[in-house]
Amino acid sequence: MDTTLQNMRDDDMTVQSPTRRTILKGMGAVTFALTVGASGIVRPAMAQGTKKYGGEGMPGGLVEDPLVFVSIAGDGIVNIVVHRSEMGQGVRTSLPMIVADELEADWGRVHVVQAEADEKKYGNQDTDGSRSVRQHFMSMRHIGASMRTMLEAAAAAQWGVPQQEVQAKNHEVVHAKSGRRIGYGELAAAAGKLSPPAIATLKLKKPNEFRYIGKQDVRGIDYTDIVTGNTQYGIDTRLPGMVYAVIARPQVLGGKVAGVDSSAALKVPGVLKVVELKNSPPPTQFNPLGGVAVIASNTWAAIKGREALKITWNDGPNASYDSVAFRKTLEEAARKPAKAVRSDGDAVKALAAAPKRIEAEYYLPHIAHATMEPPAATAHIVDGKCEVWACVQAPEATRELVAKHLGMKHEDVTVHVTLLGGGFGRKSKPDFAAEAALLSKAMGGKPVKVTWTREDDIHNDYFHTVSVEHMEAAVDKSGKPTAWLHRTAAPTIGALFVPGANMQQPFELGMSAVNIPFPIPNFRVEVPEVDAMTRVGWFRSVSNIPHAFAVQSFVAELAAAAKRDHRDFLLELIGPSRKIDPHRMSDDWNYGESPQVYPLDTARMKHVIQLACDKAKWGRKLPKGRGLGLAVSYSFVTYVAAVIEVAVNENGEITIPQVDIAVDCGPTVNPDRIRSQAEGACVMGASLALTGEITFKEGRAQQSNFHDYEVLRSFAAPHDIRVHIVEHGYDVPLGGVGEPATPPIAPALCNAIFAATGKRIRALPIRDQLKSA
Repeated sequence: MDTTLQNMRDDDMTVQSPTRRTILKGMGAVTFALTVGASGIVRPAMAQGTKKYGGEGMPGGLVEDPLVFVSIAGDGIVNIVVHRSEMGQGVRTSLPMIVADELEADWGRVHVVQAEADEKKYGNQDTDGSRSVRQHFMSMRHIGASMRTMLEAAAAAQWGVPQQEVQAKNHEVVHAKSGRRIGYGELAAAAGKLSPPAIATLKLKKPNEFRYIGKQDVRGIDYTDIVTGNTQYGIDTRLPGMVYAVIARPQVLGGKVAGVDSSAALKVPGVLKVVELKNSPPPTQFNPLGGVAVIASNTWAAIKGREALKITWNDGPNASYDSVAFRKTLEEAARKPAKAVRSDGDAVKALAAAPKRIEAEYYLPHIAHATMEPPAATAHIVDGKCEVWACVQAPEATRELVAKHLGMKHEDVTVHVTLLGGGFGRKSKPDFAAEAALLSKAMGGKPVKVTWTREDDIHNDYFHTVSVEHMEAAVDKSGKPTAWLHRTAAPTIGALFVPGANMQQPFELGMSAVNIPFPIPNFRVEVPEVDAMTRVGWFRSVSNIPHAFAVQSFVAELAAAAKRDHRDFLLELIGPSRKIDPHRMSDDWNYGESPQVYPLDTARMKHVIQLACDKAKWGRKLPKGRGLGLAVSYSFVTYVAAVIEVAVNENGEITIPQVDIAVDCGPTVNPDRIRSQAEGACVMGASLALTGEITFKEGRAQQSNFHDYEVLRSFAAPHDIRVHIVEHGYDVPLGGVGEPATPPIAPALCNAIFAATGKRIRALPIRDQLKSA
């Protein structure tokens, strides 16, 4: 099958007429079919070869068929399919880079093709959990090595020599004895007729033979086009005859339209139609919230038409949601005994009998994802089939949701994944794609693009949970804790899916709550029941944010009470170097990874603490109003420590002169992306700590745009972020990168503020707390 009409170059994601997909014409016959037939290789996630490097807990398994992921044109251009979504984390570079390295391809002759939604073909496509590289490192190596082996076999057969005498090298296969060499393009037709070799027979490169993996100077896919504005995001989609829609959604969870007068809206120039959408009562899952859509010839007309609508809302049972009152509800829940989810020794008895007990309580509000590109999707229905173009993190979930709402067969829906202008977990929920599909149906199949305004995005987000974290410790004469109690009260993400779910789930509690490696004899974690009053969804690093803030802040408070250096106290609290089975800490989730492959390694945790402190010159004398703060976090099987220097002036204004971040994510595949992700996480973490807050009144989010839901401005961002990557060989499994640097930022910042001013911050955002001091 000629795939020149199917593949798009990495620098051409613009959706136009089908002729635009012929940009690879003139490259010669493309002989590798991008379909899975009887020879398709689909392995369970923990099969031999990948277990060492992660891959457990991934629905859909891992597909390792080179004929699915790689095609080679007659002129030697290598097309590599990426089945994960690109939202700035560099996955469209990192995964193809791994394939190209084992394939011995010339990186300058590699083109990247974005996969459509098809879990049966590509395996799991969800871009979440900081797992794209860590769970596909070996599978991508296998794919590249398989294709290399097939090319070598084709060359050997053509020359009539043993295969072991030939070697692929830099886009050619070479026969050293005769000096003959032949390019990949010339071998494509013959190699494409071969069956992929068995995984167990593959000869993988040794790490010292890598050309791209772990190197700093690899050209990033899309980077130039992103900077110059030549890329295709979901909001950029254009189709012939397309119309545009915005939607007035209920701003209270569970609300619905009681009545609508659309007469004025229909008089707005450019408005074509007003459509009422059915509401989705809790649990909403990923379903659209419903409301009233205005469809017009352009987005501005649709917005003006929406402003002219006269809607009466039935706000439903959550109309009384008030975040100030709800904080008191959370505090009451956090101060009462609750269900124990980890209980070592007898913390309750030890606390009751303790001569000295220290307590603290920490509050974190709802926060919004506020991606730079708000949700946007375009749908087009033709002949009973639907195509969708959308900035989604979960292509297969998008496909299933659209099929459900249109009453179509799963295979009759095609989802084209565009670049994402930020994701952070919000775009794992494809409600906006289903909206576009429903409106295309309402328009008789005409292509419809739904655009969320910034106000829509903030009012109707899947918000990060609000929480109160109650901490208690009994301490001996030296200040060392002999008992520990952590009671975490927060609405659960489970409420999205299960009616009445009101208690944090094991995966949430396994994020820096139960899996704390302190060898304290009496250790207890409790979780109260708390109702969700709005949509709660996963957010970059999820529950690690509130849990790590509480734990790392409380450790600093214990150190201060003991009059001990915070670093020394924390290292002693972690205790001797050991590898802990997460199950022993009541963590049966462990980020979906094998506890044997991924134990919690306290030596690695202590090392990042020491590294960050050494680089920051911990203990150095600072002028008045300056201080250093420390925090560490184990999240997504990666260890990150941060030391932040803050300066607080006489007006209580905060600046951040320097941040040192030590990252141990195992072997490094794309060092440039590791650094950029840590830097981005630092800025985001500081922004959330300083200004991020969503409040509710009468069930509605009170913030609407960046004037009242602030993100950190450039002048307020950390001045110098220094990322220190711990180097490892490939005897250590890979960790996640996209999320782990977020959790330690807020506690390190607040600990630094205490060092600078003596004022303890226990509630976020910090905002003007120091100005009122």
